Amino acid sequence: MTEAAGTERVAAGRRLRRQALGGEPDWASMSDEELRVYRDTENRRRASPEMRAITGEPDPGATIDWTELPLPGRDLPVRVLRPARETGELPLVVHVHGGGFVGTAVQCDWGTSHVAARLPAVVVSVEHRLLAPDSPLSAAADDGWDALRHVLAHAGEWGVDPERTAVFGESCGALISALVTVRAREAGLRLRAQVLVNPAADVTGSMFAYDSFARYGDSPTASLAQLRLFRRLAVPPGTDARALSPLYADDLGGLPQALVVLPTDDPVADHGRRYAERLRAAGTPARLTEYPGAPHAFLSMPGAVAQAEAARAEILAFLRESLAE
Repeated sequence: MTEAAGTERVAAGRRLRRQALGGEPDWASMSDEELRVYRDTENRRRASPEMRAITGEPDPGATIDWTELPLPGRDLPVRVLRPARETGELPLVVHVHGGGFVGTAVQCDWGTSHVAARLPAVVVSVEHRLLAPDSPLSAAADDGWDALRHVLAHAGEWGVDPERTAVFGESCGALISALVTVRAREAGLRLRAQVLVNPAADVTGSMFAYDSFARYGDSPTASLAQLRLFRRLAVPPGTDARALSPLYADDLGGLPQALVVLPTDDPVADHGRRYAERLRAAGTPARLTEYPGAPHAFLSMPGAVAQAEAARAEILAFLRESLAE
């Protein structure tokens, strides 16, 4: 790092600390360096033992390890969760965490370890590339797709049954998971189910033109200003935003049955409602469940949001039914 870059990094850190004392960062004016500092700091916090009071303790019946998938041109980190006591081939659940420009698979351990231990299943949680000026949404979407393809191509080594596979995503991760199901159908890969929790399904210019944004745009877990930064990083100028918006997919037929989990007090709640409607209109079974009073990202905050427990139970039951032999 050059001296100038180091100075800017220190200054960025100071500005963010000042902003933190008065509330959330100034998303609209955040520089590239401030974004990096914020992301690094926030991800360390989300992965810390102290945050377990909010994000929840992992299920003791699951083992958790990091590994890397050797993909062409890059190695992709994934967090692998397995039942502590395995018996034969297991279903595969490919999970994608939320956050967009910040976030880590660790923040989802409470939910993913429960699925691994109680389904039981092998859960591969993708540490996808985060949104940045040089890393748009298309890169994160490729990570989700490439992780699914790699594990299925090596199913024997992973100890999974490729005929019993589901995807599970939260927020931006739900968007990625929805895109993965379309790519899987086009590639002839049969998935059994998709679980989409508070999905952002529209990153076009109409992303904010929904009643839920007008009602909950000041949400502390997903404010309008934060989501504007998300969209700016996700779809740089010249990007085909419709191709990255599941809501605008040409054909949503022939996809795996869906469970769409919506917290009501969420700016993107209407994205999920509209997406469930479109799935049903295309002939794809879609169950929509709303959790009144819950905020965006509630499934990752069981220590703060009581509805997370019921949502986790619903997700487990849906996957158990969908992935039965």
